[in-house]
Amino acid sequence: MKPTIAANPVRRSLVGENAPSVRPGDDPALYGHAVLTPRDAVECRSFQTFTVTYTVGRLGLDDTGAIRVSLRMITDAGKPQCTDPAAANYLSATTTGSGRIALRIGMEGQRPWNGTVTAQLLGGYLKEGEQITLTFGDTAHGSPGMLMQTFAEPGYEFRISTDVQATGNFLPLAEQFAVPVVAGPAAKWVAVLPTLRRPGEAFHLGLKAEDAYGNPTTQASGRVRLEASLPVEGLPADFDYAPADRALTIEGLRVAEPGTLRIRVFVDERQVAEAGPLVIREGAVAGFWGDLHGQTGETIGVNTAESYFDFARNKAFLDVSSHQANDFQINAAFWARLNELTAEWNEPGRFTVLPGYEWSGNTAVGGDHNVFFAEEGRQIVRCSHALLEDRADLGTDANTLTDLFAALKDEDCVIYAHVGGRYCNIHYDHDPKLETAVEMHSAWGTFEWVLTDGFPLGRRVGVVCNSDGHKGRPGASYPGASAFGAYGGLTCFLTDRNDRAAIMEAQRRRHHYGTTGCRMHMDVSAALPAGSIVFERNPEGNPDAPRGEARTAIMGDIVQVAGDEVTVSFAVEAHAGIERIELRNGTEVLETFRPYGAGDLGSRIRVTWGGAEYRGRGRNSVWKGRCRFAGAEIDRFATINQWNRERTLETRGSEVVVFDSITTGNFMGFDAWLTATPEAQLAIRTNRGDLDLRLDEIGVEPVRMDAGGLDRRLCVQRLPDAPLARSVSETRTVRIAGGRDNPVWIAVTTEDGYQAWSSPLYLFR
Repeated sequence: MKPTIAANPVRRSLVGENAPSVRPGDDPALYGHAVLTPRDAVECRSFQTFTVTYTVGRLGLDDTGAIRVSLRMITDAGKPQCTDPAAANYLSATTTGSGRIALRIGMEGQRPWNGTVTAQLLGGYLKEGEQITLTFGDTAHGSPGMLMQTFAEPGYEFRISTDVQATGNFLPLAEQFAVPVVAGPAAKWVAVLPTLRRPGEAFHLGLKAEDAYGNPTTQASGRVRLEASLPVEGLPADFDYAPADRALTIEGLRVAEPGTLRIRVFVDERQVAEAGPLVIREGAVAGFWGDLHGQTGETIGVNTAESYFDFARNKAFLDVSSHQANDFQINAAFWARLNELTAEWNEPGRFTVLPGYEWSGNTAVGGDHNVFFAEEGRQIVRCSHALLEDRADLGTDANTLTDLFAALKDEDCVIYAHVGGRYCNIHYDHDPKLETAVEMHSAWGTFEWVLTDGFPLGRRVGVVCNSDGHKGRPGASYPGASAFGAYGGLTCFLTDRNDRAAIMEAQRRRHHYGTTGCRMHMDVSAALPAGSIVFERNPEGNPDAPRGEARTAIMGDIVQVAGDEVTVSFAVEAHAGIERIELRNGTEVLETFRPYGAGDLGSRIRVTWGGAEYRGRGRNSVWKGRCRFAGAEIDRFATINQWNRERTLETRGSEVVVFDSITTGNFMGFDAWLTATPEAQLAIRTNRGDLDLRLDEIGVEPVRMDAGGLDRRLCVQRLPDAPLARSVSETRTVRIAGGRDNPVWIAVTTEDGYQAWSSPLYLFR
């Protein structure tokens, strides 16, 4: 089949929001009307000025009455302030009538319109035709304006309501307003390949340019040239890049012979990206990449459900997707429309879309869990109707996780345990037939504990990573300047085809692994003694039913081992250098593999910090500090996982690094390449503790300073000066303890700060 190069199309959304019914405030003659200026598109993270002019209706506006502008809670735009006219985001208010306007800025609205600006009239009243004017980003006294959010959105909304009779009941005006927010200039190119295919099997290459905040942008063009490490059938040598829809896909590519494919991308003869690795291997299953967790503006996020699926397929180049809105915000109409969309976007063999939602019960009764159905038309079983006016189906609610498992026991579905604002309570209940995985990483952070806390309980679940993005960017979910502290994760499903049945079966067998957002190839297997039995789900759904005797097993399998040891092999092909691979049995690290030794170390010193406060909603850990290399000069400096790019992590002079950052279970830091004297020292001062080291004391093994909290730590180590090896394969003998599960798995950390985890092999004897 001849390959095609196409700009990926935009489909217009028909999805309506969970909107309130028509109320009296919709009559502009009585309650007045407003105008927003200007309405032109603005660029992400630019400074702007907007004026809301409200004109009073026939009812007038009484003393202590008010108008209110509500903004979505999911935004990282500058917060309006009315105290410093020279500072950013200054908000002013005037009136043409009597009295004065008092401004109140806070979180007085209902989710998702939590952010509010209330302009209250004091000491007078307004007659029909008189006006109140609010200026967001008023520059009259030196303010640079209102700082826009970091992510693109067709309509940044100003929701305007009025309380003309001073009752405290704000009614929405008939006409509401939104301003398009668009991506900025290209700052980075991204090229994406799958990671595992068989010889002759079709695949595609995705290419896009992103602005400084991760938004695919149209502000990029040039002559593209591609250089492949293996012969690729259908790959064009060069072409002009100028997509109208921010990204393009080259379909129908094939590689005939086994090997590892990487494709270097040049734009106007400058290398801008590399795609891969793609491992081509005889007899292999394929690896299909998904981000199955996120939501949009119909509930708490932004953008639309339809643009969400378009982004997943055509901008993030995913193979698998699902929409996961909070259940207590999904009304019947939106659930029906979501089912229409998943059926429309599902394309067997190319793009698998699973219907589903997030059961958002409180932690006390089980906590957040994701539900994925194999087909449309299923009953949504909510934790509650907390934000739903229509309660006709209230009797279908499952208020606890136990209730949810009971309600879904006969459904063709799987469930993930999720750590979000409400973290999952894995001690509350578990159904091994339904609950197949735990979400170890998302934009909320990294949570190895959600897996390892389950080992003593005998839970046998796989590892997935997703974004839980609220900005409509599944598969490429950047945190921007919000409370989210990490880039969204990805999951690789290991199966022979990309359709719903195969992806569901891969989930039930735990044949998948997760990453913090990179696409690496990972292979973990075990050679078993004769007589070993592999267990799996049978047609009746028993997760412990024996499949039969086997001599090999892969990640996720449950195995009764006929003996006290197995031979475990693993192979990793990564996009960047591999810093370490840990082979683990449960929480015990059996061995740490590094593709370098003490003799390879150079002048590069790595300093990282990470961890969280605790498991719950306020898990963000603030790290503030200063590193001084006394007797050394920094020749080169590179940040690691600096996702909140507006927070400080930079050099000051030639020997000092300063930082003010947040971690949420993940880690961040920097590499410094030094010219040092023999007596050089490193002095680290932080709000979490201090560490002093001679540079000649820093070697292969990290020096660790524990800092309390939930695995909160500061680490210092030395690395080779040159980039590290991107390919590692090892084989080891692992002893199997009797009387318990031996969850054998690997954890990978790459040189540029990404991590990946295999689903464990659950071995017992």
